Amino acid sequence: MFRSIYIAGAEPGSGKSVAVLGMMEMLTAVSKRVGFFRPIIKENGGNDDLTHLIINRYGIQLPPSALYGCTDETARNLLAEGRYAELLKQIMAKYKLVEQQMDMVVCAGTDFSDVTSALELDFNADLANNLGCLLLPVIKGYGRTAHETVDAVRVLEESLSNRGCDLLAAIVNRVDPDNIDQVIAELTISAMPTLPFYVLPEHRTLEKPTVGEIARALKIECLSGDQESLNHEVSHYKIAAMEVPNFLDNLLEDSLIITPGDRSDIILTSLAADAASTYPKIAGLLLTGGIKPAPQVTRLLDGLRRSHVAILSAPWDTFSTALKVNDVEGSILPSDDRKIAAALGIVERYVDAEELKSRISLSRAHRKTPLMFEYEMIQRAKSDRKHIVLPEGFDERILRAAEILLLRDVVDITLLGSEEKIQQRISQLGLNLEGVKCIDPRTSPWRQQFADTYYTLRKHKGISEQMAYDAMADVSYFGTMMIHHGYADGMVSGAAHTTQHTIRPAFEIIRTKPGCSLVSSVFFMCLEDKVLVYGDCAINPNPNAQQLADIAISSAETAQMFGIEPRVAMLSYSTGISGKGDDVESVRTAVSIARQQRPDLKLEGPIQYDAAIDPEVAHSKMPESEVAGKATVFIFPDLNTGNNTYKAVQRSANAIAIGPVIQGLNKPVNDLSRGCTVTDIVNTVAITAIQAQENAERQVNQ
Repeated sequence: MFRSIYIAGAEPGSGKSVAVLGMMEMLTAVSKRVGFFRPIIKENGGNDDLTHLIINRYGIQLPPSALYGCTDETARNLLAEGRYAELLKQIMAKYKLVEQQMDMVVCAGTDFSDVTSALELDFNADLANNLGCLLLPVIKGYGRTAHETVDAVRVLEESLSNRGCDLLAAIVNRVDPDNIDQVIAELTISAMPTLPFYVLPEHRTLEKPTVGEIARALKIECLSGDQESLNHEVSHYKIAAMEVPNFLDNLLEDSLIITPGDRSDIILTSLAADAASTYPKIAGLLLTGGIKPAPQVTRLLDGLRRSHVAILSAPWDTFSTALKVNDVEGSILPSDDRKIAAALGIVERYVDAEELKSRISLSRAHRKTPLMFEYEMIQRAKSDRKHIVLPEGFDERILRAAEILLLRDVVDITLLGSEEKIQQRISQLGLNLEGVKCIDPRTSPWRQQFADTYYTLRKHKGISEQMAYDAMADVSYFGTMMIHHGYADGMVSGAAHTTQHTIRPAFEIIRTKPGCSLVSSVFFMCLEDKVLVYGDCAINPNPNAQQLADIAISSAETAQMFGIEPRVAMLSYSTGISGKGDDVESVRTAVSIARQQRPDLKLEGPIQYDAAIDPEVAHSKMPESEVAGKATVFIFPDLNTGNNTYKAVQRSANAIAIGPVIQGLNKPVNDLSRGCTVTDIVNTVAITAIQAQENAERQVNQ
């Protein structure tokens, strides 16, 4: 079994960082200990942009100094002295230290520096062989015709095969989207049949530098701007030498305005144009000559707190600055969620992860980390794309999550609210939500249809036709009715609304699925090396024995749905037959009911939490149990216990709590915490999509 993968660009500008990120994402999802290594980095105090990205995203616990072989200065000196073998030994020695601490390692090859550029690919192939790695070469398709691209792949395969490399696959990156089908067709005919190849299209977002990348690459000062403004992509460079009217006529969307620092007119005009709906949004301002704006202008800028425009200052004259800026290439930084999502979306869409895993001969790890769990959820959601409605279309976190979900092709999305206001908000945030649907419940042609349905469902409760029509102006009711009528597969809300506002319409309209008398909830508790299921921690305050049994069965089914083997512990203050009292008797009765309804389930109770999770305690208290000491699903006797316990574990064990996940409904509706993060929303939408997949499968099998 090969433990490591070596990803090497076959030429400059191949974009191997995308492949590196995709492989790290894939492998980290199936193994906890995935390392990262670079053979040579540029002399920069031991820092390297790609290493910085990987450390931050995947939480690698080794110091940056351990993750590279040597600097390019050291490599240059050794090569100049004819000490090639010593260079390889130095790199190998450091690599082995990383390998010893990891299950596998992803190596990112050299960057076509002046040290090895003449024989770059040969050097990387030699390293891959000496390190015992599978080689994954990345070929550039940018600027090539389909025929030229295929020729490049053929030459590469022949060269690497002659060098005795163990090839994992080949990636053809940055191919013109218009040529991608032709490239795939010709490669299918002419490429080696035993070597998989994957063709990735050029993605504009990945190639454009951001304002922050330009500042970092040129090591220039940022006078103002937050992280959001520094993440603005730069599509055009505009040297502002004209007077204001002509300058405005030449302004283009996402332009970086380069102008001397004493051009107050251009500075203020640029900010005004960015704020105006009648002119394009700019990416940022770059002031040249080392000249800072006049004090009066600076004071004015300080007062524009809502401006999302970063202002940089360069010490060179305007012409020299423009030349330097033009040489800056786009990269992926840890803070740039958009680029990361775009890169992962491309790899996940065009690379067959299962085929690669089988070629790596990677056995699946028993541990399941939060990152593994999240990765598997995203992949499951992507496998059968569903349509999710998000009622809170104005919320910034919802919009940012929607962008990530669309970039990664996870789900189709409908946002509810005024389309004009939502699009204005999207523009203000500088997001790309192309393809997202917006529906205003107040003006939708579905409103009357939904009102008629709601009246039919609820007239026995005293609802009038006018009340039903008024209710459909509410985004939660409208979104729920979209699911009821099959216009959407699921709904996620709660970032700006209460739990009651989110799930009450579901109780009234969607109701419970067949065979389930109760709607309940679970949290996925993602610990360091496992994922547990806690229920019910959000909905039912004091469930009786029958309701506890229903919660246990539903929670076991939810665990199974998400790849967690259900071993159910029904918790109490007593273990086994020793305890007495109404509370423990209720749990004992619930266990009996659940076993009668689902004799196939591994279920134990009453049991204390320590006996359920700790093998040593379990051996003492319940040595014959197949659940004690290894429970995965924990059913709490009441809401007070469950809610406090999940929060205590979340805070004290630094666990990630995903949920609440609502279970028992005919169709999926899930609630968010009003303090949720963008990541929470992405995860909850993925969960909702998976529930919708299971729902569709259940209907087919009925």
